[in-house]
Amino acid sequence: MADATSSLALPAKLDADAAHRLKASLLERQGQSLSIDASDVQQMGTLCLQVLLAAKKSWRSEGHDLVMKNPSPAFRDSVALLGAETFLL
Repeated sequence: MADATSSLALPAKLDADAAHRLKASLLERQGQSLSIDASDVQQMGTLCLQVLLAAKKSWRSEGHDLVMKNPSPAFRDSVALLGAETFLL
């Protein structure tokens, strides 16, 4: 049977206050492939990047896909600035 795919739209502001909500949203979708829409992201800090990187690693270890869709220029810039393009884009 094919793996069901869930989706998650990221908010515009992914600062330290958003990290806990992001983690909770990801945990709700664990155990299935996940498509993350990053088109609205205008700001992303290191805590949220760490949450996304940990999720990517966790999904991969469980044999599920986690893909970033429609990354905004701000999302791409933040990921590049923090040196994580290879892992998230």
